Amino acid sequence: MKERKNKEVSSKQLSELVAKGMAEKKGQEITILDLRKVKNSITDFFVICSGNSDTQIDALANSVEDEVYKSTKTDPWQKEGKTNGEWILIDYVDVVVHIFNKDRRKHYDLEELWGDAIVTHFEDAVA
Repeated sequence: MKERKNKEVSSKQLSELVAKGMAEKKGQEITILDLRKVKNSITDFFVICSGNSDTQIDALANSVEDEVYKSTKTDPWQKEGKTNGEWILIDYVDVVVHIFNKDRRKHYDLEELWGDAIVTHFEDAVA
């Protein structure tokens, strides 16, 4: 597995920075799945949220990248889905970010798929 360049920030701290970036753009149902104790997991954390439109989903992804870079000077290892607007994945190796439209999120139901994870829910960032 590829390692993150900036080891000064733990994977837990990185997951919290991601959630903060999501909250900045009013991401909905922000959820952190702690996969560190899940056998054969591919990463330490999944951070998941939903957006209401292609524009908001794109803004959420940009906000996550900005928040992480501002605090850690770390760019994502990989990004996928920017063109389709239904599901954007941002891979920071130890933390994988999933930004969905609501229908895609229900369809893939990562929270259920990774049911052994420790789940932390954040309040919707909408006022």
